[in-house]
Amino acid sequence: MSQREIPTYCRICEPLCGLIATVEDGKLVRLRADKEHPLSKGNACPKGIAFTEIQNDPDRVLYPLRRTPDGFERVTWDEALDDIGARLRALIAAHGRESLGWYFGNPSSFSYSHTLWLVGFQLAAGLRHVYSAGSQDINNRFVASELLYGSLTSVPVPDLDRTDFLLMLGANPVVSHGSAMSVPRIREKLMAITKRGGRVVVVDPRRTETAHLFEHVGVRPDGDAWLLASMLQVIFAEGLEDAPALRAQAAGVRELRAAVERFTPESTAVVTGLEPDVVRTLARDLARANSAAVYGRTGTCLGRHATLVAFLIDALAVVTGNLDTPGGSVFGKELVAVSQLNARLGLIKYGKNRSRIGDFPDVLGTFPAAIMAKEITTPGPGQLRALFTSAGNPVSSVPNGRELSTALAQLDLYVSIDLYRNDSNSTADYILPATTFLERDDIPLPFTALAPTPYTQYTERVLEPYGEAREEWRIIDAIATRIGVQPFVIGPKAAGRLLSRLRGLPGGRSARPTPPLLVDLALRTGPYGDRFGLRPGGLSLKMLRRHPHGVVLADSITAGVLREVVQHKDKRVHLAPDEIRTALRDLNAAPVDPSYPLRLIGMRELKSHNSWMHNSELLMRGDRVQAARINPKDAAVAGISDGSRCRVTSANGSIELTARLTEDMTEGAVAIPHGWGHRGGWRRANAAGGVNPNELMSTDPADIEPLAGMSHLNGVPIRLDPVPQG
Repeated sequence: MSQREIPTYCRICEPLCGLIATVEDGKLVRLRADKEHPLSKGNACPKGIAFTEIQNDPDRVLYPLRRTPDGFERVTWDEALDDIGARLRALIAAHGRESLGWYFGNPSSFSYSHTLWLVGFQLAAGLRHVYSAGSQDINNRFVASELLYGSLTSVPVPDLDRTDFLLMLGANPVVSHGSAMSVPRIREKLMAITKRGGRVVVVDPRRTETAHLFEHVGVRPDGDAWLLASMLQVIFAEGLEDAPALRAQAAGVRELRAAVERFTPESTAVVTGLEPDVVRTLARDLARANSAAVYGRTGTCLGRHATLVAFLIDALAVVTGNLDTPGGSVFGKELVAVSQLNARLGLIKYGKNRSRIGDFPDVLGTFPAAIMAKEITTPGPGQLRALFTSAGNPVSSVPNGRELSTALAQLDLYVSIDLYRNDSNSTADYILPATTFLERDDIPLPFTALAPTPYTQYTERVLEPYGEAREEWRIIDAIATRIGVQPFVIGPKAAGRLLSRLRGLPGGRSARPTPPLLVDLALRTGPYGDRFGLRPGGLSLKMLRRHPHGVVLADSITAGVLREVVQHKDKRVHLAPDEIRTALRDLNAAPVDPSYPLRLIGMRELKSHNSWMHNSELLMRGDRVQAARINPKDAAVAGISDGSRCRVTSANGSIELTARLTEDMTEGAVAIPHGWGHRGGWRRANAAGGVNPNELMSTDPADIEPLAGMSHLNGVPIRLDPVPQG
């Protein structure tokens, strides 16, 4: 019996905590926190440790499966890929490549090879129907960055180690461990702010686990745009803006001032639920702090005004002189210079294409996932007829999963690349087994720029793939080859000769690169790279392999880089683009329908993240039950008692679940955890019960946020009713 202990890192969420994998005879025995990791320092959450159960789960799909009238049957890879290729070629001949589509889920962001090959396939094949979990998560943040800085991928992060005042909206990092920022041990980072005399203020309709530790401002659901506009109004009206910073950094200051002038704290109180003095004090404290950072996450991304909210968060930082300054909102240096390269080459733009349904602009080459069902069922040129899903379960994560489930069954071809039979792929023609993150090499390319302490780590695969599982990039490559598309094939030109030499191939031959080859080339020529030996101590894969616990690249993010970040020709932050002035002009409180007097928000639980978390025994211990969090006063009006069953109804659907009464909820707000209500091939997850709150949401294009295509999942009007017993 041979046993090895191998350093690696977790790829479930953004802290990327260090792990040590114990492997015996090719099988994973356990995972534990890596004490030698320079940032996580022996810390890892229950989800990372429980991944041992996912890795060894008997419910995992380990062989290619083909759907038959009697269920799924095992087939060989060649049988599956050859049939998929033949059917794709026939569809392309009849309807063109515009009939093909792809949906990729959250875990793809943590696999550089998956992302690289998917982008390569999208560009080479000319795919137009591309969707992602981003429209249920973060695409509004990218659009706000495009409007502000002329760069979709330039996202500021709070300088946690140096800030005196942190304002967080719609974020609960004590549970989520941080998102759109990569910060291991984030609870300690936040506590350190108050220990050194600073403040942390949490704006949320629920007194979250994070808010319990700090100051809480209980805004009403979907009131963030009014609150932020009102804070800007106070700062301008009272002369609290940082005039020198605005002169140096910004354009459109006068126009922004005029656009927010009507949003006095008195006028916005009916929407925010906040006393005017609370808003004024918050604005003054933020403006007068020695340093301040403003940060918003998922709770601010899923309302009706998601892009406006993300924009106003950064506008507050600019107006108070806290953008690109120590202790403020700062821009990390990318591991690979994606933003600068894209500015030169223009490969990824905002609104380069428009969707067939709803006329939505694409964001990083993707359209709103909420329109996917209608793209399948609506006849006409460009109708979506063949769909691939990878690392995703859209029936669970998009609004109105029932509509999408029905639509998926109508596809001419549906192929799922995944670890499990999930809620979405029950009607797939093929389910192709993917590797787990322990069965592939990896480097967290997108996350170094989001780390207040810049850091990176490369990991070899810890395990050989179980069964016949394959890395996603290899599957994508095989599918592409069968329709005559070859992502990243380099011919005998200068770049081809360089890649050939790197691989030890004869100089004139065409080279078909692998992910490690491409990432090594990108690293070595990137901002931290060794320039092929010209910069001793710089990054390369060889160098990172010598440091299996990872490498800290700098003590903190360097400030004063705004002119490098901004891609607008005038090198200024644009505070008043037409889209934002229009959004502010049209920002009016929607009338309250007495039939739906309450507002629903989502929430994350400590032991939940991706949908496969509910198939882990370790994470489901303790008789976990999905429960709606309700303020006792709202429950009393509805006639609902603690622990009873309640019915939650919107204009689009109805669900039933257990009620949990808590003063943590502001009046008028109800919170329901996501990720429950499974109908897939995972036995424990199915047995856990629960319901999917997205069944209450709309896929009408009129209900999708227009600038970034965000699903409306927060602030949804609902009513509560008791469920009769018996």
